[in-house]
Amino acid sequence: MSKQWHQHNLRVHYKETDQMGVVHHANYVSWFEIGRTEYMREKGLNYRKIEELGLLLPVLDVNVRYQKPARYDDYVAIFTQLTDFSPVRLKFAYEVRKIDDTVAHNNYEERPYGELLSTGSTLHMWVNENWRPKRLDKAEQKFINN
Repeated sequence: MSKQWHQHNLRVHYKETDQMGVVHHANYVSWFEIGRTEYMREKGLNYRKIEELGLLLPVLDVNVRYQKPARYDDYVAIFTQLTDFSPVRLKFAYEVRKIDDTVAHNNYEERPYGELLSTGSTLHMWVNENWRPKRLDKAEQKFINN
């Protein structure tokens, strides 16, 4: 498993902020989903393919730790790393960081850079359409044979 971090950049929209002028706390979980989705897409397993395999990938646990607020029009990077993988479960780590939009990249980094705003993690389990646990390796074999 690679220790590199996948980076996805975005600009904070006004609609994501609250009356205090900072990003509402719930948006960080949404940003984690964006980071995870783009990480998986780059690895060749987007959510459309997951569903074609007859799989769902619900969140079992989510953790967020807030360090500093992001504000309207900040340019941030969502760094995502797969930290644990089995045929049944996945765990991701995240760092959201404020970055300079003149030097921003959208790729893989050895380690995150920029001003740390939040950290977090999500735990997921592969399940079938009936929400029963499903092994990814068996689902993929079924997909290959069809």
